[in-house]
Amino acid sequence: MAAVIAAGMWPACAAAHHSFAMYDQAQVKTLTGKLTRYIPGANHAQLIFELLEADGTPVVDAAGKPVLWGVETGPAARIAQQGVTPKNFPAGTIVTVSLNPLRNGKPFGAMPNGTPIVHCGTTMPQGGCTAETGRTYLGQND
Repeated sequence: MAAVIAAGMWPACAAAHHSFAMYDQAQVKTLTGKLTRYIPGANHAQLIFELLEADGTPVVDAAGKPVLWGVETGPAARIAQQGVTPKNFPAGTIVTVSLNPLRNGKPFGAMPNGTPIVHCGTTMPQGGCTAETGRTYLGQND
């Protein structure tokens, strides 16, 4: 019975989920930023962050405003099992992520499967936020 119900629900779930064709999967950007928001979601969670230089200096646009980037991860429930939660990643947390950017050039991307999120606390470590200076989360087939 559960299989019949699940099979009946599959088309609705598949329609709600999007293709990754909008992301340039031939390009990988590694970015560091200060988290401004963690958005949990059923299909994907999102991390929104202000871009930082390796020394922790904010990257600003021509108007002097912080440059914001976002990254889509796996489902919030699944990544929470590996420690990626709003509690562990509050606003102000410095993170480094690798992502496939949007093809349209907007500052957003999706994490390639199996790449980690590096958590470096609230102060940029000397030498930048790297796997050696921070704590890695995810990194398996997420």
